[in-house]
Amino acid sequence: MHRSRIHRGFTLIELLVVIAIIAILIGLLLPAVQKIREAANRMSCSNNLKQLALGCHNYNDTYGSLPVACQKYNASVDMTQLSNFGPNWAVLILPFIEQDNLYKQFQVGIQQYMVSGDSSWRGLRSQKIKTMLCPSDGAGANMFFTGAGGGWAPGNYACNAGGIHQDTTGPNTVSAVGWLSTEGMASPSSGGSSTTSWVPYNTHAAGVMCINGSFAISTIPDGSSNTVLLSEVRTGRHLGPSDTRGIWAMGMPGASVICGQASWDCSTPNTTEDNSDDCIGCINDPVGGMGAWPGCPFQQANARSRHAGGVNVAFSDGGVRFIRNTIAKDVWWYMSMSDDAHTYNY
Repeated sequence: MHRSRIHRGFTLIELLVVIAIIAILIGLLLPAVQKIREAANRMSCSNNLKQLALGCHNYNDTYGSLPVACQKYNASVDMTQLSNFGPNWAVLILPFIEQDNLYKQFQVGIQQYMVSGDSSWRGLRSQKIKTMLCPSDGAGANMFFTGAGGGWAPGNYACNAGGIHQDTTGPNTVSAVGWLSTEGMASPSSGGSSTTSWVPYNTHAAGVMCINGSFAISTIPDGSSNTVLLSEVRTGRHLGPSDTRGIWAMGMPGASVICGQASWDCSTPNTTEDNSDDCIGCINDPVGGMGAWPGCPFQQANARSRHAGGVNVAFSDGGVRFIRNTIAKDVWWYMSMSDDAHTYNY
């Protein structure tokens, strides 16, 4: 007699149970994978800032001071508009971040800008540079700015120009425009108004790298370990092609410069305040952490990132630290301004 063999398969219920278990396991693993990926992105971003800070240090060693935030070749250049602004800090340090070949292609224009306003240096604007991009801001990595001739490649890092936004009552304050208040290394002072009511009257607010001016690292009044050199910024083209935030070669507020931060409505990193950044072409998205006042002339911009809970910041001594969004706005002021006489070790 032949013993019959019974081939038993999965029942539909068993199959559904297995699928459900697999789905649960995937659901449990996915947040962990995302957390690991973000930790890796944050580390990569921190390394980018370290390399850029070292590039600034090498520039300082070669030329005796840090690069300027942006060059302005004569008084007729309007630094609140996308007119004939010159090379910024990121362009100037290209030879020091392994981008010497790119620099040499446009060296004549870069060196002639301060002589004649030569704008041929802008030919490098479309070049994407990995070191200039935070991997967490992946959505903006392929979105180019369409204004000022178009083709401006994105970037996620900005120098610290300090300054005061909309406070003309303080001593030494030469402009109510945050971006212009430190031009030529001016040192504006708080006037105790609602703009800067959280710091004492006459607290100074010089930047580190400004329009046509910069400190030597060794001469930063508050000390290099206490003063922000570079920070993250976010790209803004997901909101619209005219948003100037996050452009590596453009030395303008929000593009590659933070300025007027910790004053008025731009108080802390990643602030969700309405109308906070005042940048050319900016689009207001406070819920998304990109608050802006379109058309506002006061020109300020704060540090921003897509990292959960804060931003990476490079201090002037070259150290990189993660600054929480919950930092008090007076402490952020003291970290940002280079001559406020506060020398906390953050």
